This record gives sequence, structure tokens and C-alpha cells, in this order.
Amino acid sequence: MSSVDATDDPAGRPGNGPGTRRPRSAVRTVVQGAFGLGLAAFLLAWGVPHFAKTSWSKIWDVLTQVPTGTALLLLAGVVVGLYCYTFTLTGSMRGLRHWQALIVNVAGSSVGNLLPGGGAAGLAATYTICRSWGFSRRDISTSAIVTGVWNVLARIALPVLAILGLLAGNDQDVPHKLEDLAVAGAVSGSVILAVFVSILASERAAIAIGQGIDKVIGRLWKRRSMGVHSLVVDLRARINEVVRTGWLSMTLGLVGFFGVYYLLFLLCAHTTGVDLPYGQLFAAYAIGRLLTAVGVTPGGLGVTEAATTVALVGWGAGHAEAAATVVLFSVFTHFMEIPLGALGWAAWSVSPKKAPVEETVAEATKATMAEPAEERLDD
Repeated sequence: MSSVDATDDPAGRPGNGPGTRRPRSAVRTVVQGAFGLGLAAFLLAWGVPHFAKTSWSKIWDVLTQVPTGTALLLLAGVVVGLYCYTFTLTGSMRGLRHWQALIVNVAGSSVGNLLPGGGAAGLAATYTICRSWGFSRRDISTSAIVTGVWNVLARIALPVLAILGLLAGNDQDVPHKLEDLAVAGAVSGSVILAVFVSILASERAAIAIGQGIDKVIGRLWKRRSMGVHSLVVDLRARINEVVRTGWLSMTLGLVGFFGVYYLLFLLCAHTTGVDLPYGQLFAAYAIGRLLTAVGVTPGGLGVTEAATTVALVGWGAGHAEAAATVVLFSVFTHFMEIPLGALGWAAWSVSPKKAPVEETVAEATKATMAEPAEERLDD
């Protein structure tokens, strides 16, 4: 959403500078999209059977044995998981209803699953939909930031929990790659959490972080309506309020979402004949969820499936069965979100609209700085 506001001045007038760069940006987006989709197709078509040391004919033989009832149960589970995530969205944006959050989730996910680095496209979809329902730019941007941090921390935490579970269960066959992911996750998660908490806890820290970002961005982006450090100070007040009132709902929503999807992964493994301990299956699932954040392909497609297949085969799962597990799971948790997203867009098109609340960042910052000192959070 910041990319949308970046082309406008505080009064809402289009900027001239960025407009001259749009053709190049459009070409670059098309090239990146084509590369990402091509890489995803290559990793799925060649990578999955290659790393599983099997063939697509054998994988298909396993997939054709999946009962219709199981397929319907998987689809229902995806819907339940997506609904769980609405608690994360409603907790981050006051006034957002669960049916609205479900539309935002499936519509944004469908776009993100089609485009490399789809988070930006999903963010634009969220912005468009929520603005049509009357939400302000500030509310939408704050929700995007907070839920983004919550999602990153959750995905980083999964491999850490997986390796702790394996070690607690005296599983000596812990792949070195999983150990590396756990260590990297712990370190990066600690850094992200430390920065986030610092911004929330201290205005002085927020200004220092904002000034540091400002120095970097200032060399690349000359046309700005305000300094990044001012933006960080303004965001601090908003993020504090969202975290204070919505942290439990956001956390439970993510726990429910990832928990339901893990159950779906177990169902896929059971259906395709993969018989491994729950700890190892969770570790393979955790690797996949972490790699969905890879922006090279849409939703990490191809990268996720290849890595998860390697983990399952490495722990002794049947080659064709392991590949069939990740393909079946991907069909429902990735590809099925696209038609569900189409339904979401259709539902949004007939939903009641409301004039958006207009409020510029500069006005919001002035209002925040003008508050009496005793009403603002202390350092």
C-alpha cells in the first residue's frame, strides 16, 4: 500500500516523477512474472520427480487412488483454515467483519498465488477491496504491517519448533538442512522481533530506526512527501494500538490456520501411503511453510514442493508416495485458492460499498504529535 501512496502527494495529486518510470516497471514486472512462472513449472515438472527419484507416471498412479471423499474433505479443510485466518485479519483492522476478512484473504491469496513476489499484488488487492468498504489508508497499512510481521514470525517459528520436537523425541536423524533452517529462523526471527518490539516500546528507538531506513531509501527515492522516520513515528502509535487490542486474535488465527493445514498435510500423507512419525512429518511441513515466503516463484511454488519432497524421501518415505503427498497438498492449499479467490472477487463485486475515509499520512502525523504528552505512550 505504500507503493500506492508513493505516487501521490499529501493532497492526493498524482506525482510526475514515478509516472515516467512506469513503462520500465511494467516490462520488468512482466519479465519477472514470466521467469517466476517458468521456474515454478520447471521445478514442478522436473524437480519434484527428480528429487523424489521417481517419474510422473508413478506419481500419477498414486494420485488416482485418492478417494473422492478425501478430496472433498481436503477442500473443506482448506476453507476452514482460511476462515481461521480471518481472526488474524479482524484482529488487525478494527471494524472488519469475518465475511469481509474471508473475501480479502481468498482474493489476495489468489492473486499472490499467480504472480511471483505476489505479496505486493495481494497487498494491492487488499488495498482496493478494503478502501471500497470505507477503511482508511492508515488502517489498511497498519493491518498489512502487523499481519506481515505476525506471518513472518510464525513461518520462522515452525522449523524451530520442528527441530525442538525431533530432538525432544530423541530423533537422531535430523537433517543438517533442517538444523540450518532452525538456526537461521531463530536468528532472523529474533532480529525481526527485536526491531518490532523496539519500535513499539520506545519512540526514541522508532526515530532512530526510521532515520536509518531514511538514509538508505533517501539515496534511491528522491521524491517523497515526508521522511521515513516521521512515518515510523506515526506507525508506532497505530501499531501499538493494534497489537495491544488484537494480538491474541491474530495469534490464535495463525495457530488455527497453520494447525489446520498441518492436519491436511497429515491427511495427504496418510492417503498416499507415507508412513512416518508425526515429528518428521511436521518438520517436512514446516520446511514447506517457511519456503512459501520465497518470492522468486508465486507463493514459493515449486521450491516448496521440491524441498518437502527431499525431506520426506530423506526420512525413508516411498519415492512416488512422497512426491504424491506434496503434489496433493499443493493442489488443495495452493491451486484451489485460485478458484476460491475468483468466488471472493465475485462476492466483493456485489458487496455493499462505502466511501473511503480520507486521511493523509502528514495529517495523521501532525495529529499524533499534537496529542498531549500524558496521552502518548512513554518511552
